[in-house]
Amino acid sequence: MRIVLLGPPGSGKGTQAAFLAEALGVPAVSTGDLFRAQVDAGTELGKAAAAFAAAGDLVADDVTMAMVVERLALPDCRDGYLLDGFPRTVGQAERLKQALAARGRHLDAVLEMVVDDAELIRRMSTRRALVDGSWVVRDDDRPEVVRHRLEVYRQETAPLVEFYAAEGVLGKVDADGDVAAVAARVLAALHGMRVHPDPGAGPRST
Repeated sequence: MRIVLLGPPGSGKGTQAAFLAEALGVPAVSTGDLFRAQVDAGTELGKAAAAFAAAGDLVADDVTMAMVVERLALPDCRDGYLLDGFPRTVGQAERLKQALAARGRHLDAVLEMVVDDAELIRRMSTRRALVDGSWVVRDDDRPEVVRHRLEVYRQETAPLVEFYAAEGVLGKVDADGDVAAVAARVLAALHGMRVHPDPGAGPRST
């Protein structure tokens, strides 16, 4: 089972990806995690990704594709996966479609996580990272960078909505609210698309 989560930065894709991965029994593949692993390892791909991220821009397609292809070739992805943060452009989506078709496969569903910009900026500008013993706002979560990232999303990633709508695999999820409420909407969207994870799975409200 192969599912893509779409949505702007701060829309909760990572949280819902973890939930869905457990419900479906497939790995959650996050490009953010892949980028961080490459950056931490000091690879050339990591250095290239870090330069784009620091400016609030999307990482170049060739860099992203190299990381994703490497990850999806691992044995745990044989029976499916959940993609969080990829594809981010129509070009990447077309390349993913071609790669899947070459293996006689396709995406089962693409879910768009919908949240208004004001809420996204509030969420991201209040996040903190621990640096040298102090909690600080990450460089890529500063309000001015967040606004730029949202603009980049609208210009580069939002066209994916039309692409996947035309493919007949797109579902929309209201991602405003607590984790459990959004998880319930995710399951409802998948049910409506005839993709059926365990209906009893999902995070609990705290």
